Amino acid sequence: MAPTQPSLTSPSHSTFPHAGRLAVAAGIAVALAVSWAYLLYMVWGMANMGAVADSLLMPSMTNWDRTDLLRVFIMWSIMMAAMMLPSATPLLFLIARINGGRFGRGHALAATGVFGLGYLAVWTGFSVLATLVQWGMLEARLVTPMMDSANPFLSAALLIAAGAYQFSPLKYVCLTRCRSPLSVLMTQWREGFSGAFAMGLKQGMHCTGCCWLLMALLFAFGVMNLAWIAALSILVLLEKLLRNPRWFTRATGALLLVWGALLAVQAAIPIP
Repeated sequence: MAPTQPSLTSPSHSTFPHAGRLAVAAGIAVALAVSWAYLLYMVWGMANMGAVADSLLMPSMTNWDRTDLLRVFIMWSIMMAAMMLPSATPLLFLIARINGGRFGRGHALAATGVFGLGYLAVWTGFSVLATLVQWGMLEARLVTPMMDSANPFLSAALLIAAGAYQFSPLKYVCLTRCRSPLSVLMTQWREGFSGAFAMGLKQGMHCTGCCWLLMALLFAFGVMNLAWIAALSILVLLEKLLRNPRWFTRATGALLLVWGALLAVQAAIPIP
């Protein structure tokens, strides 16, 4: 279906009803609560392997089979939802407002949910790649069974790559579209639930293009390091919410470059 240009308001629905906004907020809050509760359990489980040795959620320490790969994929998918949903919340409210001005509340909420599923589907695809990369790193002994980096040069390379990407034109293009999706939505709107899912996919690709190397830093900091998961989530949120994010993006890029260089030097010339 050809793109249409929706209106933010209509005579019958000038604003999205208060109950509708609360429903969207509640849905996001529940998803975040479940996601972070799962991460907290995983972190606790990594620290108490003996107590959860037979857990259906915890992967094996080594020699992963298909079940372990599925467990790690689920871990990455839920972790990406926990990290990216906060920064996507303004976008989901915008989609709900547009749909609320054109349809009834039930349809508007359903279409907003479908858009959110499309957005997260891209990060689920990223999680497939992250799972395979982690498996390969584990087999190559680049990460430990506890999901921490086992090679300082790997950590340094990831920090330098992420820092350099913060200055790249692709980063700024994706960040701009991630921060200001209204013009894209108004000119490339798709009707129906399939259209909502397609728009969610497209917006998810913009945000993945903006943040994928920041997410890859979890291989340097520790895949299940809750403090760094929270720190990266806040970093992504600030990039999308600050009035002028360019200085912040450049500052974090410079910090990552210096950090990576220092780590590489320290690994090459150990300090007694």
